[in-house]
Amino acid sequence: MSEERTEINSLGEFGLIELLTKNIEIQQASTILGVGDDAAVIDHFGRQTVISTDMLVEGIHFDLMYTPLKHLGYKSVVVNLSDIYAMNATPTQITMSIAFSNRFSVDALNEFYEGVYAACEKYGVDLIGGDTTSSQKGFVISVTAIGEVAPDKFVKRSTAEKGDLLCVSGDLGAAYLGLTLLEREKQIYLESPQLQPDLENQTYIIGRQLKPEARRDIIEFLQEQDIQPTAMMDVSDGLSSEILHICKQSNLGVVLYEEKIPIANETKEMALKFSLDPTAAALSGGEDYELLFTMKQADYDKIVLSEQISVIGYMTDISEGAHILTKGGNKFKLVAQGWNAFQQ
Repeated sequence: MSEERTEINSLGEFGLIELLTKNIEIQQASTILGVGDDAAVIDHFGRQTVISTDMLVEGIHFDLMYTPLKHLGYKSVVVNLSDIYAMNATPTQITMSIAFSNRFSVDALNEFYEGVYAACEKYGVDLIGGDTTSSQKGFVISVTAIGEVAPDKFVKRSTAEKGDLLCVSGDLGAAYLGLTLLEREKQIYLESPQLQPDLENQTYIIGRQLKPEARRDIIEFLQEQDIQPTAMMDVSDGLSSEILHICKQSNLGVVLYEEKIPIANETKEMALKFSLDPTAAALSGGEDYELLFTMKQADYDKIVLSEQISVIGYMTDISEGAHILTKGGNKFKLVAQGWNAFQQ
């Protein structure tokens, strides 16, 4: 490959920022002033502002051996938008800051930003600022997402009530199995570089890992049906640890039914190939970016209108603890074995 490589230092920081942001089109009325000044200006016209920030670090959160830069740009936006939706809010703007070593060219960063803009366009979000700087090694991404919500319609983790139904969107465990497959192929490649990777046509689980989506559709459905979740969060670290967050912060127990946990057929099949338990992948895998929420039993008839939402349990008194009822009828204590950034 003899493609011409454009070095970052040929542009300088301001030249680079200008190049990466030159085609921004403002989509949100609330964006008064975007990229190009000392600070952005936004005005949410009497709605409340929701803010979330996240950092992605090469070697901890992503591996560039099998993560295309465009996918990485897309994912780094989506995982932040997911946190805004998890507050029952609508994302409107993001800032994007990156630090990169000299092994990255202008063309590589352009590719990354293509993914960033694709996500912004899909979710109707404006990129309004950020920073670029150099790092000694690797790639670091920091995104702040800003959203808006009607006054006091935001949903916390601490407001579930006894008797509430526990619901989750989509299906779980797929991203973890996609990652497992990619890691297997990476190891094979490292040992035998002449072998072509075999991803076994597993487009679903690999897509769930490399290019997740945020569940805007679920928030829109809840609003259309006039369902106000009593507590909500997104599934980034694994279903069990997220459920336990809601239990702890709402001071409640829970009964979770194993047979009700939604798992795609592709996930089940790949789990069996890896001799993994699909339920364990769903409980502990993480990175599904589905929405986990509680709601009043009175709204049950409305929720069944969505094939994308599963009722997987109910909230109990704290004295009853947090348990999972298995398909075989056994009752086990629910433990958090989700992904932990500090246990590498």
